[in-house]
Amino acid sequence: MEQEYIILLQKILVVLFSVTLFWKIIKHICGLLVIEKEPVTVLVTGAAGQIGYALLPMIARGVMLGPDQPVIIHMLDIEPAAEALNGVKMELIDAAFPLLKDVVATTDVVEACQGVNIAVMVGGFPRKEGMKRKDVMSKNVSIYKAQASALEQHAAPDCKVLVVANPANTNALILKEFAPSIPEKNITCLTRLDHNRALGQISEKLNVHVSDVWNVIIWGNHSSTQYPDINHATVKTTNGEKSVRDAIANDNWLNTEFITTVQQRGATIIKARKLSSALSAASAACDHIRDWVLGTPKGTWVSMGVYSDGSYGIQPGIMYSFPVTCEKGQWSIVNGLKIDELSREKMDATAKELMDEKTLAYSCLIDD
Repeated sequence: MEQEYIILLQKILVVLFSVTLFWKIIKHICGLLVIEKEPVTVLVTGAAGQIGYALLPMIARGVMLGPDQPVIIHMLDIEPAAEALNGVKMELIDAAFPLLKDVVATTDVVEACQGVNIAVMVGGFPRKEGMKRKDVMSKNVSIYKAQASALEQHAAPDCKVLVVANPANTNALILKEFAPSIPEKNITCLTRLDHNRALGQISEKLNVHVSDVWNVIIWGNHSSTQYPDINHATVKTTNGEKSVRDAIANDNWLNTEFITTVQQRGATIIKARKLSSALSAASAACDHIRDWVLGTPKGTWVSMGVYSDGSYGIQPGIMYSFPVTCEKGQWSIVNGLKIDELSREKMDATAKELMDEKTLAYSCLIDD
């Protein structure tokens, strides 16, 4: 009897060993079959500047497109910044990012746009002391007209474009006008920074984690007329989910100080650090592209500056920030949200500013 037990135990051990070995062989074979994704080519203009310096390592580390997506980075800047640009390239190489397959540093817009899948347009002409608004607009119209032409001719057919440089909405509009073969839904501008700023203010006010606040909206222009709207926002509290307005229970703060704090946050940061908000802008650019490409979580939306189709009574033909959801690389405006009287007034005011900017930009084109 004892001998039978020993034989049975030996058989069980053989079976277990065989199963374990078989499983290891299967895992090894599966590992060999894993095919690395094709690299995505990402262009960053103004790459030697502050935002570029913060943004490039985020892209190379997988923050923008995910931890398993290899990237090729194209960096473009103007001739006077060529040496600094080369220094940034050296640093990217020295950082030995596993996902970074190649780096191109150039002052040639055609070389920079070659085969690009995603373009993050950070470069632009900043307003300097004593400059008239039209002079700044004229400089940027010229820059974005030239870059639009290069993207249209040399970028990948499905290239997605994010404009960061101010005036972001109108720069994106000019780019769209001069790159007609790029689908209009593939050209956007950055209002995610303002969206994130609004989330940050709410989370600080309620003393909750920022991930527990969702569905704020930035309407309109990336300027001091933008409208940060919390009327549809939700917060997770210890007592369950609540509307942000009910949780804060201070309409005066929400309708005044909250709005102006978000609108003027960029100027406040410049005053504090004597430099612009590069880190948060770079992070927001990654958030914008990541959600656009990989999708927004179910039940949530984000703010993106997109070409208006007339939704919410906003004039078609301008780049305006709306709440959007993203799926399979496409964004869609969230429709059907109730708009109160205060919101309507503020949404229309920022739309009017964008129409004025458009008129100014087009007058620059005529003078060009």
